[in-house]
Amino acid sequence: MNCVFCNHEGGELLWRDESLRIVRVLDEPDYPGFCRVIWHGHVTEFSALTTAQRTHLMNVIAALERVLHELMQPTKINFASLGNQVPHLHWHVIPRYHDDAHFPQPIWAARVREANPEKLEARAQQAKALGTALLTELQHAQQL
Repeated sequence: MNCVFCNHEGGELLWRDESLRIVRVLDEPDYPGFCRVIWHGHVTEFSALTTAQRTHLMNVIAALERVLHELMQPTKINFASLGNQVPHLHWHVIPRYHDDAHFPQPIWAARVREANPEKLEARAQQAKALGTALLTELQHAQQL
């Protein structure tokens, strides 16, 4: 199969279980902390999952959102599950800031400003702690 998410991690691996993985997207330098939650099996639609699988996926996405809020303190977090270019079930989870290059538009729209390099570097440093913070959050969530 010629599917990028079946054949490649899709970013820097932060966490995985038997169903899915969370990766940090490294090819979007204007968006430190941008993550993807990728379902392991080749499924194209959310509705193809069982109720238990959908619940697990949303619980993991919620945990990632909590970690991003706590660690990076964004203005907003965007979620997108498009699949038009890569028809493999995955969610984009993107911390957004009022001063980022596209805010309030989607990150794939035309830029409205240049991002501040110092702020980008500070956010990139914060994003490096995502893996450890995610592990702690997901272990805690499993104990509830």
